[in-house]
Amino acid sequence: MPWSLELDSISVDRLVQQLGLQPHPEGGWYREFHRSGVSVQRSDGERRAGLTQILFLLPAGGLSRWHRVLGADEAWHFVAGDPLELWILPPQGGVAACRWLGPLALPGTATAAVTSELLTEPVVVVPADWWQAARCPGRWSLVSCCVGPGFDFRDFELLDQLPPAQHPSGACSSFL
Repeated sequence: MPWSLELDSISVDRLVQQLGLQPHPEGGWYREFHRSGVSVQRSDGERRAGLTQILFLLPAGGLSRWHRVLGADEAWHFVAGDPLELWILPPQGGVAACRWLGPLALPGTATAAVTSELLTEPVVVVPADWWQAARCPGRWSLVSCCVGPGFDFRDFELLDQLPPAQHPSGACSSFL
């Protein structure tokens, strides 16, 4: 049986246990898998690891609330499960854009037939300081997130922890 078919029967609880995931402050589950031993200096003078990488799991209906990473880009990579709805919004606000993170759908493949109604992308990059939020409309979605310069919770902002007057326009309240 192909590995992807075996994943269909795996529960969120089993994934959390097998991958050693813990709750993430934005929602969902995560585990850091890599933190570069190379240190870099950002343009603001702060030093960070060159790159960090986590696995991130959202269960059915799960949300990654509006948040941003200051001073670092974040690349989301689809790993397994159902496509993930990823919303991005410029730092100053405006119109939020929905991107679908999912399997690479090559023409003529079974994946293309399943995802034909969605334009899924296997990788989406969120620029530094941009707001981002995600939702799992399927059973579960497992992604990898790489941040460079590396992630540090000192650079992490949750929108719902800011005063409403500081909320950017275009941030849908269902992700707060």
